[in-house]
Amino acid sequence: MDAFTAGLLQRIRTTQSDLTRAREQGDDFLVEVEEAELDDLRRLAAEHGVEIGAASV
Repeated sequence: MDAFTAGLLQRIRTTQSDLTRAREQGDDFLVEVEEAELDDLRRLAAEHGVEIGAASV
């Protein structure tokens, strides 16, 4: 796995974790921010052929 792929997958995992935390805290604004970030990361992964199934928890 190259550095780009590893970094992207790590960012996805971190964002998913941050999104979960925002939901648990009831922070609706932060939920929207994290969802948008996750959408962007997933789009970037798709554009570069990065399989993210393993990163999704």
